Amino acid sequence: MKKMKIVLVAMALFVGATSFVNAQSKIAHINAQELIEAMPEYKAAQSQLEKVQKTYDTEIKAMAKELETKMKQYDTEAAGKSDEENQKRFQEVQGMQDNIQAYRQQALQDLDKKRTDIFKPILEKAQSTIQKVAKAQGYQYVLDSTLGSGVILADGKDLMADVKKELGM
Repeated sequence: MKKMKIVLVAMALFVGATSFVNAQSKIAHINAQELIEAMPEYKAAQSQLEKVQKTYDTEIKAMAKELETKMKQYDTEAAGKSDEENQKRFQEVQGMQDNIQAYRQQALQDLDKKRTDIFKPILEKAQSTIQKVAKAQGYQYVLDSTLGSGVILADGKDLMADVKKELGM
């Protein structure tokens, strides 16, 4: 009877242990930011975005220079003009400043939209490739080990080399 209990307890422990081993998930990690920055599409997109930003910067600088020139001109001529004329000039300068500020805000919004439009396909390509490689290797979870992403220890399988290979890099 006592042997029977020992055998039953041993079998219960064995079944529990094998269930636990089978229930464990396979987890891998990848530094997604590093992967994306290594993709050739990223470099081309970054270059394209920088060109657009330089265009906006050039236009804003030209508008600011025009404003500065007009302000200097109006300052030197102010003594010889009537109060009414000076008030109109002040309003004109104020309008120019408002236009520059509005243009700057619109440029920032345009750049954000452009950044989203340019990088979205790159991010999707990286994500789908990571998923494809992880599924092919039997991983149920892939953690992003990018610095600051919340992963404290990334000691498991790093998929970076496999994903780069799949992307042809």
